[in-house]
Amino acid sequence: MENQINIVATIRIIFSVIGFLIGIIGFVVLQIIGGISGDHDAHFVLSIIGTVALIFFVVLSIPGFLAGLGLLKRKEWARILTIIISVLDLFNFPIGTAVGTYSLVVLTNSDVTRAFKQKQS
Repeated sequence: MENQINIVATIRIIFSVIGFLIGIIGFVVLQIIGGISGDHDAHFVLSIIGTVALIFFVVLSIPGFLAGLGLLKRKEWARILTIIISVLDLFNFPIGTAVGTYSLVVLTNSDVTRAFKQKQS
């Protein structure tokens, strides 16, 4: 089970990094498009949209990144946070559904629950 916990943690960290990258790439692309357009108003609006998108993706990615790091250190709060995130992932069809299901199966296993509780003692 230790290996599966590490897999869940790694997947959670990778998903979070992808979220960060999507936010950054979206911001940069919108800035470039706004600059190419030559229209000051379009550049201004696209800058606002890019900034909001960047903030949105970063804010959504932070909990998953912290949960992944916490799982690697076998912290109980990280297991609970990952379960919550995994339930939300179920709505992100198809990849999120698969990852959420796998994470829930691993993290709600009685052996894993016991291992995390023993680690806290």
